[in-house]
Amino acid sequence: MNGILVVIAIFILDLILGDPEVIPHPVRLMGRVIEEAEGLLRSKFPKTEDGAFKAGLVLAIALPLVTFAATGLVILITYSIWKPLGIAIQIFWGWQAIAMRDMLKESDSVHEKVTEGDLSGARAAVGRIVGRDTQKLGMDGVIRATVETVAESFSDGFFAPLFYFAIGGAPLALANKAINTMDSMIGYKNEEYMYFGRAAAKLDDVANFIPARISAFLMMAAAGLCGFDEKAAYRIWKRDRKLSTSPNSGQTESAMAGALHVRLLGPTWYFGQLSDKPWIGDDIRPVEAYDIKRANKIFVISGIIGVAVACIIVIIL
Repeated sequence: MNGILVVIAIFILDLILGDPEVIPHPVRLMGRVIEEAEGLLRSKFPKTEDGAFKAGLVLAIALPLVTFAATGLVILITYSIWKPLGIAIQIFWGWQAIAMRDMLKESDSVHEKVTEGDLSGARAAVGRIVGRDTQKLGMDGVIRATVETVAESFSDGFFAPLFYFAIGGAPLALANKAINTMDSMIGYKNEEYMYFGRAAAKLDDVANFIPARISAFLMMAAAGLCGFDEKAAYRIWKRDRKLSTSPNSGQTESAMAGALHVRLLGPTWYFGQLSDKPWIGDDIRPVEAYDIKRANKIFVISGIIGVAVACIIVIIL
């Protein structure tokens, strides 16, 4: 029962408070560690493709292990001193591991700029949540990028850490967060990170393989509950989930595209280079500003179902 209450507590805390900037966040610490470690490790290995890969491999292995060990030790010590303190720290770190409210806040900011017709402001707003170049995006591109990010972030930013929290508590959830943070910072297929970031990107693919697929089905269920097309969500997922270059992001993106009857992905600019990505979904209608709100609604309902799934995992384990 305690485990179920803890899962519900971290969800409610995130939904109400999000990520207050005044509170130190482990992801920001991870980001600084990755930046410092990158320079150090690159200097210790040969300036070759193999050397870059080995340097990145060390980081990919060390950061999640150190995160898990350090947070696990704190949990063990606090539980041994006073169990309620240990539970409180579990809740605190679990709350910091998931990110629903902030995603909704950022996507709502994009929606506001789009509805105002402020293309420059919309590009700036979506630039806060995507890794692609935004300078070339039109309004349709901004909307599409936001919907894609909401879909992908449901798995990466919410359900995956919740899934791992249900299995192994805050230490495992934060270890997963470390893997995802590395992938978002160095997991690019460009000249700078093609080899250094390869291990981090592959590790993220493995770590999020199961959560991403569960997330897709949660979205299908949520689509039906929200009055959207859950049958199309399943059909497009079945047909298009493997079209994305990522084995995981295509899972939720295809389900979202089907539910909303729109096309996502397509040709995208990264670091000044055009990536000729295939389209996901059917071109039944053009995207519109309110699709961001529709995607957010599916995100929230999927999250509620995801919390129920996490509680079931806690009961089973």
